[in-house]
Amino acid sequence: MNTARLALLLAALTGLFLAVGYGIAGPGGMIIALLLAVGMNAFTYWNADRLVLSMQGARPVSRAEAPDFHRIVEQLAANAGLPTPRVFIIDSDQPNAFATGRDPQHAAVAATRGLLANLTEQEVAGVMAHELAHVRGRDTLIMTIVATLAGAISMIANLFFFLAPLGLAGGDDEEGGGPLGIVGILLTTILAPIAAALVQMAISRSNEYRADKGGAEICGHPLWLASALEKLEALAKGHHNPRAEHNPASAHLFIVNPLSGRQMDSLFSTHPSIENRVQRLREMAGQGGGGRGPWG
Repeated sequence: MNTARLALLLAALTGLFLAVGYGIAGPGGMIIALLLAVGMNAFTYWNADRLVLSMQGARPVSRAEAPDFHRIVEQLAANAGLPTPRVFIIDSDQPNAFATGRDPQHAAVAATRGLLANLTEQEVAGVMAHELAHVRGRDTLIMTIVATLAGAISMIANLFFFLAPLGLAGGDDEEGGGPLGIVGILLTTILAPIAAALVQMAISRSNEYRADKGGAEICGHPLWLASALEKLEALAKGHHNPRAEHNPASAHLFIVNPLSGRQMDSLFSTHPSIENRVQRLREMAGQGGGGRGPWG
């Protein structure tokens, strides 16, 4: 399933990338965009974990520095049948977490200082089980590629938006520009980031529901994750995350939206609403879902 989803996602985002190139510089721009897309996908595949961890200012943490955090991750990974991922901490007061890596053998999990300071051990376990569900489902590769391509599309479109009025980009079709000249450039710069965002949000929202269910099964207690999500939503609103705000294309990597201006379930939300996610987890708990986690 994930292979098919990844192929569909790559096709959609690469198509957007080509459309941006064609709208800005015609057939030549489309070829350049194709080469860039191939190069970026290859680079992202091999460097996904380092790219995202560096972007968010995550630092590796030793067992001596965070013994409880390491123990939780190790127990959950064993319960999920996964290799123990590398463990990182983000020096941010905003409680949040994410996972990254191209496959379970190259995975890493990161939690903010605010998350570890404000959640109980059971709630931390629920959050990290959610992240390990992403690793087990290989969502981490998909999510990182989405972040890279969506960010690149927005960056290139915004660049040409500012260059076009100065006569430094585009031109009419005879001059090698896009088929609609300056109009094509303006339409591309406006519509391309929106289209990329729609693809990004659609894949992210479905992934979060699936990881919530998988995380509840890994830790064995759906209500631990439900409690953590409610607490994260309340606490995250009061803490700004400058690195996430500077890299909004990576917002969908986190367990809760790290950006300001969070709203309920909507087309442009990177995450399903916490209320909807908690309701599903409570229904799962009521049906006896979850299984037996490492805490029994």
